[in-house]
Amino acid sequence: MNSPGNMLSEEQIAAARQALKEKEHLLQTRLDRIKENRLSGFHPDSSERATEMENAEVLDALGNEARRELTLIRKALHRIEDGSYGLCVDCEEPIEPARLKAYPHAQHCLRCAGAREAARR
Repeated sequence: MNSPGNMLSEEQIAAARQALKEKEHLLQTRLDRIKENRLSGFHPDSSERATEMENAEVLDALGNEARRELTLIRKALHRIEDGSYGLCVDCEEPIEPARLKAYPHAQHCLRCAGAREAARR
């Protein structure tokens, strides 16, 4: 399951899988609650409705962020299954273990992540 270029132990990969699954469940639960809140409708009082509409915008932003993170988590879980977890998707070099511990869904090593960030500026 572990590719030759990957320096992560089976224990590290198992811990990452568990952390990713827990985060996936948490985010899916959050999305379900956001959906329930959005489906509840707006208050008939116009001043209340304005506040609810503002809240709906915040909920939409939170939902979008949760969906983005869920996508990254599911991609990381797929990489665990195909044996490429822990390797940068750009340069295929190992991602630093401390980075993966902090961000188990990281797709890029620090060098490539830094280059991508600099390109966005």
